[in-house]
Amino acid sequence: MEASPELLERARTGDKSAMETVLASVAPSVHRFALRMCRNAADADDVLQDALLAVATHLKEFEGRSSLSSWAFMLTRTACSRRRRGFENKPKQSDEALAHEHDDAPGPEEHTASRELGAKVEVALGALPEDYREVLLLRDAEGLTAPEAAGVLGVSVDAVKSRLHRARAALRDALRPVLEPGAGPRHAGCPDVVLALSKKLEDDLDANACAEMEKHVSTCPSCGRTCDALRDALRACRESEGPALTPEIEARVRDAVSAWVNASR
Repeated sequence: MEASPELLERARTGDKSAMETVLASVAPSVHRFALRMCRNAADADDVLQDALLAVATHLKEFEGRSSLSSWAFMLTRTACSRRRRGFENKPKQSDEALAHEHDDAPGPEEHTASRELGAKVEVALGALPEDYREVLLLRDAEGLTAPEAAGVLGVSVDAVKSRLHRARAALRDALRPVLEPGAGPRHAGCPDVVLALSKKLEDDLDANACAEMEKHVSTCPSCGRTCDALRDALRACRESEGPALTPEIEARVRDAVSAWVNASR
């Protein structure tokens, strides 16, 4: 949930309670993004702390041209970059642990298939190049618009979309043994349905091309499975969310507010 302009203004003027509410509104998604980018829970916690303090310290500079969450992601990405050298010397957390880091509600007997797919998607995401992983997380997991993701990454919208198409294709390839077991090679006459579907998701596929793709998919079981696999993978990216605000994240919010208050004195 985005903080209201009134709440932001109160926080900018030094209202401690308002600042805590602002930071709490972005903290869960910031932590999730940091965890999936850092691949190490301890480093993700440190990045969360750095990012929250950066939000508090620089809130007066936030002009509202983008959403607060996308601005927070930009600061988080900067915090991740600053700690990059340290990440290289620390062990990555296991993919299974990362997949269940924020899995709080249903027991293992519920939503088993969905959870298993989510765990496999986390493994596949972790194996992707960093620039692919971050654009997938911003667009397909956190739901930023293409312009917002472009702002976070410091590239053009066209560059975001081009990178996103390649990243989605790479994610589908990584998950092919799981989502398309026994699938053979693509037929020579088949179009690139992964690229076409990705463009459709970005509203960049014209009506004629869209109709042609849908007609082909309806008559080609192989391409139909491929499209379903990509949709399932992206759905798993979106649904892999944790609780709104854990006690641990609340503690990080309070720590950031305290550090902000002390620095402001």
